[in-house]
This record gives sequence, C-alpha cells and structure tokens, in this order.
Amino acid sequence: MRLELSEDDQAFREEMRTFFTSEVPEEIRQRVIEGEELSKDDIVTAMRVLNDADLAVPHWPEEWGGRGWSELRRHIWYDEMQRAGVPPPLAFNASMIGPVIAHFGNQEQKERFLPPTASAEIWWAQGFSEPDAGSDLASLRTTAVRDGDDWVVNGQKTWTTLGQHADWIFTLVRTDPEAKKQRGISMLLIDMSLPGVEVRPIELIDGGFEVNEVWFSDVRVPGDLLVGEENQGWTMAKFLLGNERVGVAPVTATKRALARLKELAADTLADDPLSRSRVAELENELLALELTALRVAAHSADGEPHPASSVLKLKGSELQQAVSELAVDLAGSGSLASGAGDDSGVPAWQRRTTPRYLNYRKASIYGGSNEIQRQIVASRILGL
Repeated sequence: MRLELSEDDQAFREEMRTFFTSEVPEEIRQRVIEGEELSKDDIVTAMRVLNDADLAVPHWPEEWGGRGWSELRRHIWYDEMQRAGVPPPLAFNASMIGPVIAHFGNQEQKERFLPPTASAEIWWAQGFSEPDAGSDLASLRTTAVRDGDDWVVNGQKTWTTLGQHADWIFTLVRTDPEAKKQRGISMLLIDMSLPGVEVRPIELIDGGFEVNEVWFSDVRVPGDLLVGEENQGWTMAKFLLGNERVGVAPVTATKRALARLKELAADTLADDPLSRSRVAELENELLALELTALRVAAHSADGEPHPASSVLKLKGSELQQAVSELAVDLAGSGSLASGAGDDSGVPAWQRRTTPRYLNYRKASIYGGSNEIQRQIVASRILGL
C-alpha cells in the first residue's frame, strides 16, 4: 500500500520538519534521540519554543492557542515532532487539564490558567490514582469538605508522575460521601505550595524517581478552584482520559529508536541472523502500525477517536517494549552496567538499555491498560 499526502499537506509536513529541526535547541533534541533523561528546564524550554510559534496546543479552541487543524495535520505535527527528537508538549498541561478547563471551566479560570498552561509557566500534575483506586478510579477516597468559602482536602494520591516539578495539581476528590462512586466526585485545582501538601518520591525498579505520592492534610483550597459543577468530576475525568490516550503509542519515536539501535549495534547484528530477523519483524509491524495511525487520523471526527485507536495504543506499547527488549539483548553484558559512569569503558547506549527496558514496562498500563484496550477492540471493532 502506498499513501500520498496532498500537495498542501506535504508542504505542511515540510514546514513542521523545518521548524522542529531549526528552532528547538539541538542539544535538547539530541538528548531525546540518545535516550537521556530530560530535565525540567529541557521540557519547559522546548514547550515554550513551540508555544511562541502557536504549535504547543493546536487541538485547543482557537481563542486559547488552537489551530483548527484536521486530524491528519495533527498527526503530521506529532509525527514530525517525534522524528526530530522534540519533546512533546507536557501532557499534563496540553492534553489533560488544558482541554478540561477550556471545556468545563468558567471564564475566570480560562483566563487565569490557560495561557500559563500552554506556555508551561505552570507545570501541572495529575492527582487521580490512589493506593486503593487505580483501575477502579471511582473508588477514590480523598475528600473535600466545604468550610465557608473553601474546600478542606484530606487524603492521598499515588503514582503522580513528575509531581516533584509541579506547581499545581488537578485532583479528583470525593465531595459527596453518600453518593454512589462516580456521582460524588468533583475536580479541584490545588496549588502545590499550600500548607498541608506533601510530595514523597517513589523509587522505581529502574532506580529513578519519576513518580510520587502526594498527601493532603487539611489543605484549604479556595472555592473558586472547583472546575465545573460540584459532583461533575467523573464526567471531566472521562473527558480528560480520552485526551490522555491520544499519542500514548509514539510510533515514529519507536521507529527512530529502532533505527538508531541498528546503527549502534551494527557489528553485533552483522554476525547474528536471528537478531536481524527480529529487527525486520519489528520494522514490518511498525509500518503496519503507522498505517493504522494514519487510518485513525483520517477517520476520527468531532473529537472522537476511531475505535482503531485502541489497536494503536495496544500494539504501540507492545512494540515499544519489544524494541527496548531487543536493545538489552544486543547490548549483552553491557546492559548490566547501568550504574557505571562515563569512564567505565561501556558505551552509553548499552548502559541505558536496562533502565529503559524496565521503565517501559509501564507502557502497557498508562493511558488505559492493554487489557481494557482488548475489551474495546472486542466490543467496538469485532462486535463480540
């Protein structure tokens, strides 16, 4: 199958490619390509470059920085961003709370929060999961009780990704303990510097501190920081999660990682026909996934993703994990040297393979677990 863009869309692709490779600092892009960990400053710098060119939040309403693009152009924008090694706009800002405030927030909240959210002047964190409310999010127990004009919040959130960098956290809280599950949940915007907010790091299996626990102890939150109506939080949560799942399977970034691995491990691959066949199989599957991504972009409408987006997320996360596993195998004994320094004699790419492999185990869980995606495929595509 051969797909061709129209002349206008091809020109748009070239425009995006030129911008990403010339305007975003090369040192940041190179860190992405080499699989290095990005700092907060790297992510904020890249997002501000995009925002200054009106390229950070193209899917938002146009009055707040959106571009009114077709789904295909959004796909091209994201595709070229990955190809160039540009860090995507901070998901908590661009894909999660930004669209929620734009859709459900009042005018004062939009004016206060949307511009600094698009420019990353505010770094947001997501306060959804709790120790006993992960996949069953509606069982959350963090409470918010009215006290005068304020809400008093008590409880705990967990797996708060990059919460150590956050200025604000958008939080699901239980405002009606008598209501059944979803019906008693609201969404609050909470300043992380308020008294009673505590962030505790969680060490992951790869040795990193990417996620956190966030504790709320009698935190007083001004009443005007309730988004939408009281007890409407579950509606907003579903809306947010639908946006979160867009782009959770970065096809082009995975293709780029595989191509780079072929270069770095060329000598090993030359003497290993079995590994070469694994590379070929992954390349074929990534090509098929890329065509699926184009189909999703072409047939999504009115903000509703095509059901095949579940295939994209499911297979995309599996291939992302498969490439990281191949990297460990090709690195051989060098993959065991993750704690070694630059003076160890072990190439940097080999030292990074095991932490990356371990970190990508999460890919089949976030954005809707792969088990949930299989259920969606069974019901909405196969009609089972």
